Amino acid sequence: MLLLIYLHHASYRRVMRFHDASGLAKIVRMLGKSYESQACSIARALEVVGERWSLLIVREALFGEATRYREFQRRLGIASNVLKTRLDGFVEAGIMRRQKSSEQPELYEYLLTDKGRALAPALVALSEWGDEWATEGEPPILYTHATCGNDVTQQTMCVHCGRVNGSTEIKAVIGPGHPSRAPLRGGG
Repeated sequence: MLLLIYLHHASYRRVMRFHDASGLAKIVRMLGKSYESQACSIARALEVVGERWSLLIVREALFGEATRYREFQRRLGIASNVLKTRLDGFVEAGIMRRQKSSEQPELYEYLLTDKGRALAPALVALSEWGDEWATEGEPPILYTHATCGNDVTQQTMCVHCGRVNGSTEIKAVIGPGHPSRAPLRGGG
């Protein structure tokens, strides 16, 4: 629930609006700084790429072919301390590798690994969602197949029949990696 607080002082001709952030503070306390308690691959992925700017950095590396620190900073307008933290985190998580530039050995390049390149379908899907629900007008960026030039789309499909007609046909079930399926410890 968002609570708006209106303040008006007799000396001002306009009303000032403030947002009550106590609800947001409760959410942050509830979630904490990590998702370790969540038995979900989405939560695990958010631990690695869920911070603000993270997916935009990956987008620039994947589709903008950015590899150098200054390229990421220039294209995104991101603060240098934030960029350094995100790049270091990607290297630690195995999403990128850091290597000396072959053209300028005093500089480093950040190159996507297979693990980092595997985020491409997720970025296309997120972009399609943004085109539909968060963008006014036409899509700002289109993704095309480099081989034939036609549009690329991300689809969800059943591995058996090939169809899924909307989110109401998708059901989440306990998987083999869920903690409830872990063998009991201590001889139980």
